[in-house]
Amino acid sequence: MVKNVGIIFGGKSTEHEISIISAGNVFKNLDRQKYCPVLIYIDKNGQWFLANEDTLQSGKPTTSDLKKLVLHMDGKGLAIINGNHQNLDLAAVFPVLHGPNGEDGSVQGLFETAGIPYVGPGIAGSANAMDKEISKKLFRQSGLDVANYVCLLRHENFILKEIIDYLGLPLVVKPSRAGSSVGISKAKDENELEKAINLAFEYDNKILVEEYIKGREIEVAILGNEEPVASVAGEIITEFYDYREKYSKESKTKLEAPARIDDKTMEKVKNIAIRAFRALDCEGMSRVDFFLTPDRLLVNEINTIPGFTNISMYPRLFELSGIPQKELISKLIELAISRYETKNRLKTFYEDAIDL
Repeated sequence: MVKNVGIIFGGKSTEHEISIISAGNVFKNLDRQKYCPVLIYIDKNGQWFLANEDTLQSGKPTTSDLKKLVLHMDGKGLAIINGNHQNLDLAAVFPVLHGPNGEDGSVQGLFETAGIPYVGPGIAGSANAMDKEISKKLFRQSGLDVANYVCLLRHENFILKEIIDYLGLPLVVKPSRAGSSVGISKAKDENELEKAINLAFEYDNKILVEEYIKGREIEVAILGNEEPVASVAGEIITEFYDYREKYSKESKTKLEAPARIDDKTMEKVKNIAIRAFRALDCEGMSRVDFFLTPDRLLVNEINTIPGFTNISMYPRLFELSGIPQKELISKLIELAISRYETKNRLKTFYEDAIDL
């Protein structure tokens, strides 16, 4: 029996446009013998629409000819209804929503409340991974190496010279809860540090200032729930990986997969990637990013809904690990349904509760 799967894309995020590209690739590689895609577009104002293939191909969707959707909790999961109140009967959803308002636990909470399986980590894993300060604390607690940093809050006072004395120069400044290298800067002196902090505060009220790690940027893809598996590692070859360098047509960044590292280092990176995945309470999928220096392997961050474009590292690394995209997407949906069924078997009430 073919199951309806909602592919949700767009969203109130700085990565809105990238989400559309990723969703197009998921749509293209969805196994039609198992699943029927239901395209759901969220515009930049947060309104939901029943979309079509043209919405994906346009790159900049117009919603004037799309049916607006209403989210209705009907007791049987999430009912998404059009103007005729037709239940779309979704067996699962694949949220291809990068960044805030999609990758941070907010949408995951909606699906949990509605009782519908969804691809990717749950509320806690998503929120932990989105907040880079919390991530670093959990990584350190699990014995994993991370770059030294200070966390700044908008309402607090801080002294630039003290930050420089503690961390040295150059420094990397980034919003704590933004994705895809949005608002990130490299600062080589106090003047640049002030500008970088001001930029990061445009995207978040909490930011991180980190020591600059001059090393190789290594990435590993993770797949699974209770027993996650790691892909081969890939490498990002770039000077500084900000948003423009990541997505611009003029980008000089090179993606090398698999990474040119020896077998011992490859196994070490894969093992630590799984430890990092578990440290944040992640499930389903994630991409773990590292810095590799001659004497350190540092966990940088985890992306819980990594890019799914035709050149993105997550699907590419699993393809090299023997799982082609169509199979990978099917596995992710199966993991979502399996997790939902496992959780659904838990008791939600106490049999010996006292009558009030």
